[in-house]
Amino acid sequence: MAKSNETDNKLPNMIGSGTKIIGNVETNGDIRIDGEVEGNIISKGKVVIGSKGKIIGEVQCVNAELSGLIQGVIKVSELLSLKNASKLLGDIFTSKLSIEPGATFTGSCKMGDVNQPKTEIKEKG
Repeated sequence: MAKSNETDNKLPNMIGSGTKIIGNVETNGDIRIDGEVEGNIISKGKVVIGSKGKIIGEVQCVNAELSGLIQGVIKVSELLSLKNASKLLGDIFTSKLSIEPGATFTGSCKMGDVNQPKTEIKEKG
């Protein structure tokens, strides 16, 4: 049996409480943030922001669960869940959105296929 060259990332990446990263983070797997990130996060998996987690920048991922704070744009190709104590100050682009009572969201939201390019609607005339 041949081995794949891709790495199996069974364990999620973690940024712990008390840790602050200034710069961009890219991962092929899931990531959990309980610390602070000033920069963009790009994940091919799920992004979980814990209750003490804070992101200032853009987030791009497949699924996301927010219990902490995001200041910036978030682009989720599948499901974005805003938990009851979460705060999102910025714009949302997602296919599906779940907002629990108590969550705070200030910005705009566009739902649909996040990966599709925008097309202009031409008037018939």
